[in-house]
Formats: sequence, C-alpha cells, structure tokens
Amino acid sequence: MADFFRVMLGKGSSLAQKCFDEGFVGVDFDIDHDISAALARSDNFRDFNREYIPRWLEKYPAKSKVAAGLAMGFTYTVTKDIKIGDFIVSPDGNRRYRFGKVTGPYEFAEGTDLPHRRPVAWTDNYVGRDDLSLELQRSLGSIGTVSNVSSYSDELEKFSGNDMLGASMGVGSAEQLNDFRMEKHLEDFLVSNWGRTNFGPDYDLYTEDGAFAGQQYPTDTGPLDILAISKDRKTILVIELKKSRASDAAVGQVLRYMSYISDEVADEGQNVVGAIIALDDDQRLVRAVSMIPTVDFYRYSMSFSITKV
Repeated sequence: MADFFRVMLGKGSSLAQKCFDEGFVGVDFDIDHDISAALARSDNFRDFNREYIPRWLEKYPAKSKVAAGLAMGFTYTVTKDIKIGDFIVSPDGNRRYRFGKVTGPYEFAEGTDLPHRRPVAWTDNYVGRDDLSLELQRSLGSIGTVSNVSSYSDELEKFSGNDMLGASMGVGSAEQLNDFRMEKHLEDFLVSNWGRTNFGPDYDLYTEDGAFAGQQYPTDTGPLDILAISKDRKTILVIELKKSRASDAAVGQVLRYMSYISDEVADEGQNVVGAIIALDDDQRLVRAVSMIPTVDFYRYSMSFSITKV
C-alpha cells in the first residue's frame, strides 16, 4: 500500500523549484556525511536515533532531546521510511502544491542543498491551496518537515492528474479513512483551543524555536498525537486521541509512546505521564487505567444546535 507524504523543501519552500527541476526530495539537518551504512544497520527508527541523536546534540548542545528527536526522525523518514512508490506532496511557496512519486533509494549529494535525498518523478500538476478541503489544508500546513497525509489519499488522488499516481494506491476502506480524519479533526481542535482545555493551566504544547513541534511527534512505534510539557518543565505529557470509543488497547498504545519518550527524549529528572481522550470508554479500559497512576482517561463531548434568526 502506497502512502502520501507532505514534505517541505527548504525553509519557506525556498528549495522547491530546485527539487522540481532536478527530480528529488531531500532534507538537511546538518549531518554532513553519507548515512547509507547507518540506514542499512538500522532496523527501525530507534536504532538510528540512538546513533545520531548524541552526535547531533554534541554539535548543538543548547538544543533539547525533543528537537534532536524531531530532526533525526524527519531525516530517517525521508531517507528510509518513505518507500519506493510512495507519493510526495510539496508546497511550491506560491500557495500551490506539486505531486511526485519516489522512484529510488537514498542518495547522498555531498556539498549541496538538502544532501540526503530520494529521487522523485514529479508530475506537471499543481493544485492551489484554496482548491483543497479545509481539513486537508490544515493537515498539509502542519508544522514539521515531513507529515504523513495518507488519510486524505482519496482527495489527493483527484488532483494528481497522472496515471502513475493511481495504479498502486490501495489506500484502504472509506471507513478507515473517515476514522483517521475524525481523529485528526479532534487533534487539530485541541491544539487550536489548548488554553481552554483541562491541560492548558498546567501544560504548554511543546514548541521548538518558537514553533509548535509536538503534534504527530515521531516514535519507533508510530507518531504520537500530541506532546506537551508542564509549565515548570518537570513533566512531559503524551496524549492519545480516539474519535469514538476507546478500548484497553489504547492503554498499551499510550504506554508504548510514554516508554519511548522516557527512554529517548526526557531529560534526567523529568517525569512522563499519559492521557487518553475519547468520546466513550468500555469497562476494560476503565479497569486498565485504574491500575496505572501515570495514565488518565478523559471523555470529550460535542454539541450542535440550530437557532432561528
């Protein structure tokens, strides 16, 4: 099954045209050598991070482990996680997006912009931002170099305009896509209204260099939904969202994310706690959470009214 990835090409899409002209997508987080050997011996995201996060922090000692995790996570995603046959959607800096298909493995272009590259066959299609649904606009505009936007594959296919983008999609059922979108809407709403939530008084959304960096934070078992940090910087909060009923499987999921943050991201002395947010629960979830003091469950509710004017 092929995926869609939104990839930023340079700050403010400053290198987009170069990538379009030369047929590649790439990243540059100041790793100045070929990482082919490291990718070959890394079976997963965590292996790569364990090797490269210490190197990156040695070079940038003022940066946090969270920032290092983001930088190395984006590097690993572009160079290895994105597969041959996956699709790239990149902004051109003029409120348009261009589509492409990844055609080959990692390449290192020493001494160039975005030296850690993947070859891409770009289509001739551009689509204006205003022609996309508001939900897709928000998803494509999320903070970060790379984001997986496969939950909008059916809409993106309509704009691809090239047969090569349609043959091997296999993106899953409409019900699965709808589930992804509902959870994404909930995620975006919480982020946009953070100060009005239960968490706002005690926690801040995690930011790096003044920009929010805690949404879909990469881990070795998939991206977690929201990462926040207490105002005294002593506690990191991991939030897992479910669009409807949450089962006890969500407990295992949030614990995996918490373990990763504790092992790979948290500084010495920082605590890690978790929260599961869903429309409803079941008895198994209640039982599981009751035995884990570091994980809480929250219900969300929605209201809708029609008022005659």
